[in-house]
Amino acid sequence: MRLRYCHYAIGLLLSIGLIPALRALDLPVQFDWMHLGIAFWVILTAQSIFVAALLCLIALPSEVVFDPLVDRYRRNPLRIVLLLVYLGILAWAFSWVKALILTVDAVALLEFHERRNLAQLGRAAAAIVPPALYLFAGFLLVFAYNDIIVSVRFNFAYDPAFSGIDKAILYGLSVSDVAHWAIGTFPLSFLHFLEFIYFGMFPQIGAGIILVTLYDGKLHGLQFVGAILLAYYLALGLFYLWPSHGPYYLCPAHFSRFPSTLQAYSIQKSLMVHALDRWNHVPIERISTDYFIAFPCMHIAQPLIVMWFLRRWKRMLLLLCAYDALLIVAILFLEWHYLVDLIGGLLVAILSIAITEGPVRRGSFAPEARSPVQEGTPAL
Repeated sequence: MRLRYCHYAIGLLLSIGLIPALRALDLPVQFDWMHLGIAFWVILTAQSIFVAALLCLIALPSEVVFDPLVDRYRRNPLRIVLLLVYLGILAWAFSWVKALILTVDAVALLEFHERRNLAQLGRAAAAIVPPALYLFAGFLLVFAYNDIIVSVRFNFAYDPAFSGIDKAILYGLSVSDVAHWAIGTFPLSFLHFLEFIYFGMFPQIGAGIILVTLYDGKLHGLQFVGAILLAYYLALGLFYLWPSHGPYYLCPAHFSRFPSTLQAYSIQKSLMVHALDRWNHVPIERISTDYFIAFPCMHIAQPLIVMWFLRRWKRMLLLLCAYDALLIVAILFLEWHYLVDLIGGLLVAILSIAITEGPVRRGSFAPEARSPVQEGTPAL
């Protein structure tokens, strides 16, 4: 029982040691609040609501989610007109992708308001905010300790060892060989699609917070975030023991063969430069979103934790499984991680779930009784 809450203790200890460690290494005791705030509270929030709404529409019973929505707009056609105008204005101001995300978000929030009174809407927001704040605080620690560890441990020290393990598993091949084959075989549009899949992983966490909290309450939402953060804290420990950067570091032809139009190209290039700067103690102004950990792969650990906490909804679980299968392809074809990193991510996810999982006391927002149709459906 006590071990289940160890993520709070670890987070507290890391928080206490943060400022002394930063000052000892001449790192700034300041975060890039503008960048972190926009990335987390604006972009990730909007994407998370979109993913949560999409999962509900696809995976939950139509008579509970979709049919009432369609009936509401059928009875009031003016809503459709206003919605199309709203979509058009957003598309003109931003892009069609952003316009679609924000429009779906607006529809989801309005529909939530239609089905719940204002007091219930306030309780829902009050339940979701603490897990979201806890996740944000944990991410700040993770980003800061990334810089701390890379300042005292050479980021690329164990890349040759992990590459050697990969070659033993893949009968002499490496992830770089697989990535080069993919680049020469598939069109650039497919690589852009894989990149969309890779970066689209993060809203799964936000959607998980929304769905878990609305169904089971704030305590289970905090438990879900605790599992995510515990996985990151374990990753920090493993990173300190066996620091590695990723297969693209060892690939001499990576930046000559990898398409420069991909976002991963510039990110990977800057991460290598920033990691070397931290090792050489080049001064920086703020702690930002640099993330240097290759082993274990948190791009595998996080989706596995999300799937575990959303496993009660079978169609949702199948949908996430399909997405995460493509995510594995994206990780390897875009040369982000060694194969052994994926295995490490799997083990970290299993350990985090095993430690944090326990009986759930349903929160005050989730209904105590449900109809047969609503059973297994979040309190939307």
